[in-house]
Amino acid sequence: MSWIHSVLFLLLTCRWCVVTGESSPEVTDDGAPMEKTEREALYSAIQGFVGDSWNGSDLYPDPCGWTPIQGVSCDLYGDLWYVTDLTLGIVHENSLPCVTSLEIKPQLFKLKHLKSLTFFNCFTAEITIAKEDWINLGSSLESLEFRSNPGLNGELPETIGSLTKLKSLVVLENGFNGKVPASLCNLTMLQRLVLAGNLFNGTIPDCFNGFKDLLILDMSRNLFSGTLPLSIGEMVSLLKLDLSNNQLEGKVPQEIGFLKNLTLLDLRNNRISGGLFENVFKIRSLTDLVLSGNPMGSDDDDMMGLKWEDMGSLVILDLSKMGLRGEIPSGLASLKRLRFLGLNDNNLTGTVPSKELETLPCLGALYINGNNLTGELGFSRNFYEKMGTRFKASKNPNLCLRIVSESHQQCVGLKPCMMEKTEGGLVIKQTWSNLKKDDDESSSSTGVMVTRHVLSNGFIWDLLLLELSLVLVLYYYY
Repeated sequence: MSWIHSVLFLLLTCRWCVVTGESSPEVTDDGAPMEKTEREALYSAIQGFVGDSWNGSDLYPDPCGWTPIQGVSCDLYGDLWYVTDLTLGIVHENSLPCVTSLEIKPQLFKLKHLKSLTFFNCFTAEITIAKEDWINLGSSLESLEFRSNPGLNGELPETIGSLTKLKSLVVLENGFNGKVPASLCNLTMLQRLVLAGNLFNGTIPDCFNGFKDLLILDMSRNLFSGTLPLSIGEMVSLLKLDLSNNQLEGKVPQEIGFLKNLTLLDLRNNRISGGLFENVFKIRSLTDLVLSGNPMGSDDDDMMGLKWEDMGSLVILDLSKMGLRGEIPSGLASLKRLRFLGLNDNNLTGTVPSKELETLPCLGALYINGNNLTGELGFSRNFYEKMGTRFKASKNPNLCLRIVSESHQQCVGLKPCMMEKTEGGLVIKQTWSNLKKDDDESSSSTGVMVTRHVLSNGFIWDLLLLELSLVLVLYYYY
């Protein structure tokens, strides 16, 4: 029986050899070993973007080895090399430029281990991306980016929602329009989702409850409308939320207060209303809070009742053009890291807490112009010199400068304050058109003080008193 066993063993061995030979891929024998189908797919995919005249096999015979292609990276799987990263478009000086009449060839979707795919300024002529084939990359692709492709139009393919291993989806400054496909809700492994600078419209999908790992959500500069989704508070890992420059309306949901790790909240230039919301002040990690250009102001809601001391991490605070009422709270002085404060073009009233705001050590820009502020602006000369043109207080009819030089007055855009005193039957009003000289300055510096005497009979004359010479100029007015 031993010979029978020997024959059976030989038959099984030969069968295994045949089967193995049939399933083994054909491998390149020059340079880094690759499947020939992988290398040919790479050549064909790139040729579709850079033109038929490009001959990859001649120019780059070993694309994963000694003749690498700019924008292509490879990695080793088993004993063979496969393409893992592919960037198309002029990212670097020696990158391969895309032609106008490009073609997305099906071989692109046959790269078995492709993890990252980027199109940068590649689609300049109008083109619509087909829905098919994307599912073929679902088992490997982790990053997909469309950056600065003005020719990309139509809707974002819904089959992108089948790329469930994606960690980064960037669709930035293209021509995509229509509604965001609901299939994007399947991409729960995302850490970065950027859909900014397109023409997307409709409502923002309310399906963020599964996005526990999302760090960045940027849907700015589109045409999104409707209210903010309630599930926005479910993204507990979120660091940056930018929904600016859309057509969003309604109130900000209270669930936003659950975003305890958020550092940037930018909702500027929408139609969000309902007043400043206290739930935002539960997010003590915020460094950038930009709410400008939303009609949030109301009669019952002003800045004074908010706990600014809880927002000590703020670096940028922009509350301009919101219709805010009430006074500027002195509690803003507790924001010791603040560098930018924008309160312009509101309905703020009362006096400016100049001394308190001047104590902010990092403040480099302050805008309070376009309000109804009153009284004297009492910042020091050093403050005005430090700020320069980054300080604006104009268009406050009843606000004046207490002490100011001509250059500072022009920069700030306010009139000098009048000082009134009564001497006998005279009401004397004095204004400074130059800063008083500091004690440590040279005695030769000149300051000009204008003294206006108002008589009971209606005559007025102005006295110009110079520090170095007394020159009397008499003007009569009726």
